[in-house]
Amino acid sequence: MKKILLGYYDYTVILTYCGMLFAFYGILQVTDENYLPAVCCLMAAGICDMFDGTVAATKSRTDRERKFGVQIDSLSDLISFGVLPGMFVYMISGRNTFSASVASVFILCALIRLAYFNVLEEERQQQTDEKRKSYLGVPVTTIAVLLPAVYLLYDFQLLRNIICFPVLLLCMGTGCLLPVEIKKPGALGKTGILLLGFVEVLGLLYFMEGNRL
Repeated sequence: MKKILLGYYDYTVILTYCGMLFAFYGILQVTDENYLPAVCCLMAAGICDMFDGTVAATKSRTDRERKFGVQIDSLSDLISFGVLPGMFVYMISGRNTFSASVASVFILCALIRLAYFNVLEEERQQQTDEKRKSYLGVPVTTIAVLLPAVYLLYDFQLLRNIICFPVLLLCMGTGCLLPVEIKKPGALGKTGILLLGFVEVLGLLYFMEGNRL
């Protein structure tokens, strides 16, 4: 049967699509220098990414659907955890040449990391049906936890120099390309990440309330 629209639109990819839309809205917020909503959008995209694979695994998919899922997830990740953090750091750091260079390098590192992951994942799926147990290099999604933490530390003046944001991107970009094997978080690891995210949300709400006073 001829498809009405290109692509796939069942529930297995909805979270991926939602994550990208959160990220794009976050980019719009960054361009208006609304950094707090942008951080919230980054975290929302991170939550979508954390569970999209789990949701996709509940459905028996064709080989083409699985390949589409891998590609669309990485494309979404580039926007969510590459372009959005890069734009955020460029804007909040004063829109100068240094911050632009750092943001550009970080986005390039994220692009290379995600493309290489796609190559390895396609090879892995041809060899086994088992779930992935580890990653090579720091996943780009880690920025969804680290950037909000640095933002909060900066707003609470525990980090006093704006240079902390470019330094974070440089460290993340390097970590993304290092061939270090990192175990994929299980249920306990995801719970820990969610708890950390919950603490960050409380901090953001506190900061938001403080701005209203």
